Amino acid sequence: MEAAQSSPMKVDPNFANLVESITHLNLTSCFQCRKCTNGCPVTFAMDIYPDQVIRLAILGQKEQILNSSTIWVCSACETCTTRCPNEVDIAATMDALKEIAVKEGVQIPEPKTYAFHRAFLEDVKKRGRMFEGSLMQSYLLKSGEFYKKILNGTIKEEIALGWSMFKKGRLPLLPKGIKAKKEIKEILKK
Repeated sequence: MEAAQSSPMKVDPNFANLVESITHLNLTSCFQCRKCTNGCPVTFAMDIYPDQVIRLAILGQKEQILNSSTIWVCSACETCTTRCPNEVDIAATMDALKEIAVKEGVQIPEPKTYAFHRAFLEDVKKRGRMFEGSLMQSYLLKSGEFYKKILNGTIKEEIALGWSMFKKGRLPLLPKGIKAKKEIKEILKK
């Protein structure tokens, strides 16, 4: 019987420190209780569970984390953060991991999710809050879905849905302003 050949595991001993410097959190507070994973509504679509992401970060498994779809599938609902008994902000950690992946040029396994992430952040930077009307337009253009929907005719369904939401008062024509727009922009610069 031949022994299976595998490449050596790459470990970045400074990876946890890098993530902690971005998030200002202590990842080593995690004692792997799995409350984050058990409460997460999108684990069905993840290849690595939230508790495993934290553990792999501590162990310096940078490549495995940055090449996973999990950080892009995370909806940032903060259920994991709320459930953590040690106050590890897992949602902020996922955001930090996305930033690292983008800066390092890692090929994103979920490009539509990344397009939505970018559209959302740009909308919040611009207005201080999200405006559904422009968010969806921006997402459809950035992801390439707009052209697909025109070609296959489903754009009519999107317009009908938008019109129905507008008639029910669920989709305003103009965005609402906020008072602390400058503060939001400063937060997002960091």
